Amino acid sequence: MKTDIRLKTLDLRLKMSGRNKLSIVSCSRYLPIRQRAWSGSILLIAICTLASISSTAQIVTLDSILTVVKERNPMLKSYRSRAEAMNAYAKGAKSWMAPEVGGGLWMLPYKKVTDERDKGQIMLSVQQKFTNPAKLRANQGYLESKAAIEQTSETYVFNELRAQAKTAYFQWLVLEKKKAVLKENEEIIGLVLKIAQLRYPYNQSKLSNIYKAEGRLQEVRNMILMNNNQIVQKNILLNQLMNVSTDLRFSIDTVNRVKQFLPDVIDTTVFVEGRSDVKRIDKSIQSMRLNQALEKYQSKPDFNLSFNHMFARGNGMPNQFMLLGMISIPIAPWSSKMYKSNIQGMTREIEAMKNERAAILNELQGMTTSMVTEISTLSKQIENYEKRIVPALRKNYETLMLAYEENKEELPIVIDAWETLNMTQLQYLETIQKYYEMIVSYEKQIEK
Repeated sequence: MKTDIRLKTLDLRLKMSGRNKLSIVSCSRYLPIRQRAWSGSILLIAICTLASISSTAQIVTLDSILTVVKERNPMLKSYRSRAEAMNAYAKGAKSWMAPEVGGGLWMLPYKKVTDERDKGQIMLSVQQKFTNPAKLRANQGYLESKAAIEQTSETYVFNELRAQAKTAYFQWLVLEKKKAVLKENEEIIGLVLKIAQLRYPYNQSKLSNIYKAEGRLQEVRNMILMNNNQIVQKNILLNQLMNVSTDLRFSIDTVNRVKQFLPDVIDTTVFVEGRSDVKRIDKSIQSMRLNQALEKYQSKPDFNLSFNHMFARGNGMPNQFMLLGMISIPIAPWSSKMYKSNIQGMTREIEAMKNERAAILNELQGMTTSMVTEISTLSKQIENYEKRIVPALRKNYETLMLAYEENKEELPIVIDAWETLNMTQLQYLETIQKYYEMIVSYEKQIEK
């Protein structure tokens, strides 16, 4: 009777292995606990390979996603439009004021007069204001500097969006790996349940153990549903960042192994040359200095030229003209106070931005050093999981499972070993996710 049960158990294991539709990596992980023949392993791998090929889907790489985000994201387009607007403003910054033309009556008497010379005149007037050229050049330079600020702001926002896209992509990658683990666990607990159901008529399994295995199977299926929902959420988030339809569904490359982290040599020079927020502060300081220079040029005079021509209404009065030139006096005490105060205020703002810049560089230095240490620790933890912890717990489960198949061990002990292995595998994947997220945060700080 024991021989019949073991044969039926082996038959169940082979049937479940043949129904596995996971990727080649998942299928290779779910080989039978002790394969008795190499031919069976080769056949199982071939079936899994064909299944993975037949279920091909559109695979999108991280680089292509980042390219689409940079080109299509509307937030980035808004900064480009602002920069173009500032450049357009700068093109007309050196223009003069429009000329003024007027006409009217000049020295016309209120009462009727008999003398032709007292009937007044008709006047035509033309006037042009000439702004000091130094002011025009300074204004043009100031507007062009504001365009440079918008361009660095675009780079800063793209760095934020790039970090969001990377985080979502790597979280999706971990969810795909978790999906493979959960599918494997579903197969394992399903196998355990079928073995228990098979042994129950022979009084070699308890009904409570069957219910316990059934409950664990439904828990795994719930986790698969939740995991699939999270994958869809990451897909939608990436669609949002790329500014494409949220209904677009695609797959990502899940073959890549955990990327090796190689920290860069970090100093303040790297941050000054690479950080867009530091560059934005530098551009803001430069723009403020140009605005300060524009305010200083307010002390230079402007010019005004006026030409008036008078036509006599009477015969005894000749036609006349008046040519008048005027110059402003901005150095007068009651008019110079405004631009002098503006210059002092801008000096204080430049000092504030310099202090902000120094604070950012100081914070970044300590933050990146701490991140490198944490990433190194996570890398060692991942190595321990891969080489020591997970293999040991898998061997423990396989040993107990083999003993259970030979009716030498109880089902609760096998389920406990499986739960320990399952929980450890999920902890391993969570560690990988933290590792990826920390690398993304580090690359965000150095804008890599």
